[in-house]
Amino acid sequence: MVVRGAIIGCGIPAYSIMGVGKYVTSEFYVCVFGNGSSLHVTLSLHIYTFCSYPGFEILLSNARWWLEEYKFDGFRFDGVTSMMYTHHGLQVAFTGNYGEYFGFATDVDAVVYLMLVNDLIHGLYPEAVAIGEDVSPYGGVGFDYRLHMAVPDKWIELLKQSDESWKMGDIVHTLTNRRWLEKCVTYAESHDQALVGDKTIAFWLMDKDMYDFMALDRPSTPRIDRGIALHKMIRLVTMGLGGEGYLNFMGNEFGHPEWIDFPRGPQSLPNGSVIPGNNNSFDKCRRRFDLGDADYLRYRGMQEFDQAMQHLEEKYEFMTSEHQYVSRKHEEDKVIIFERGDLVFVFNFHWSNSYFDYRVGCLKPGKYKMVLDSDDGLFGGFSRLDHDAEYFTADWPHDNRPCSFSVYAPSRTAVVYALTED
Repeated sequence: MVVRGAIIGCGIPAYSIMGVGKYVTSEFYVCVFGNGSSLHVTLSLHIYTFCSYPGFEILLSNARWWLEEYKFDGFRFDGVTSMMYTHHGLQVAFTGNYGEYFGFATDVDAVVYLMLVNDLIHGLYPEAVAIGEDVSPYGGVGFDYRLHMAVPDKWIELLKQSDESWKMGDIVHTLTNRRWLEKCVTYAESHDQALVGDKTIAFWLMDKDMYDFMALDRPSTPRIDRGIALHKMIRLVTMGLGGEGYLNFMGNEFGHPEWIDFPRGPQSLPNGSVIPGNNNSFDKCRRRFDLGDADYLRYRGMQEFDQAMQHLEEKYEFMTSEHQYVSRKHEEDKVIIFERGDLVFVFNFHWSNSYFDYRVGCLKPGKYKMVLDSDDGLFGGFSRLDHDAEYFTADWPHDNRPCSFSVYAPSRTAVVYALTED
């Protein structure tokens, strides 16, 4: 088990009832936030000043304290984009042009702070891991990984559309849009989707049917069948193509229903508006991890699939492999095929079409066997594939690969094949 803390790098909430926000008129405030206007209106944050030695000392000591006092294994730095640019990343579309990163909008003092705090973290604890939440992506400055934030936004965007509108090339581009050898932590969803005001992937897919049709002693519905199938596929393709690390969030891996909402009263913002509370209710302030363990619920199969993904990575270490090649992004078939490490991944996103003798290009010749099948009955699937089948390559170039083999690709399934030595 690895424990990481979250450092809100750009500032602290402007609400006087939260944390050090109540000390905005104190000497402490001047040291950490400076004398000028430091309010980030959009995010309702008091922005740190990174040109003050006392402020530096407080911020660097904070990181060290959590490492030493609570034995954290590292940190995720929140809001890095808001730190590194004087425009805080607001209304800026980053295109990849390096002038956008190293121009006059760069907050040099903030970048220096990030370099120093990462040097401190790794100097004290070389094994610690630092992850930067940056959408620009600037890269470097001492972070071990960048959080691949575009991925969950893309999935939510697609889930608001019909299945027919999904573009395979668009999915692949979003998942692979990072610089060569830039290590990223990828994820399908996190707290941003699980908190009140948004919906998790499972809730977008299955909505109110989750309340009545997740028990195995009741017949399923087309919405539940679609939701469970796509939930597994979305997570596997994200893990397979999206980066070098993978993030889960508090029960979402097995499709936890509903959202998280902490007890809260009404909050008054600096601009005079009021955010209504929930009457300090604890109703949604919990995670039902027992759902994933209940063998009479469909959540169990979704949890089993998540565990199988983790075991696949543990055995084959495909996420850290430098070999990644996408051989097929077929818009009509709704098929994505790619190689990662020594594995071949085949995704059929089509809602009704299953393909017999579907040719799959590969790099290495030999005999392949199925090592993960999202349609397995253990995972809540329909068991349409024979797990004992063997697939022999032919000297038949396909999709710019030197050899290929044929498979059966049922609708809404993801299957992973591995080259065997025997």
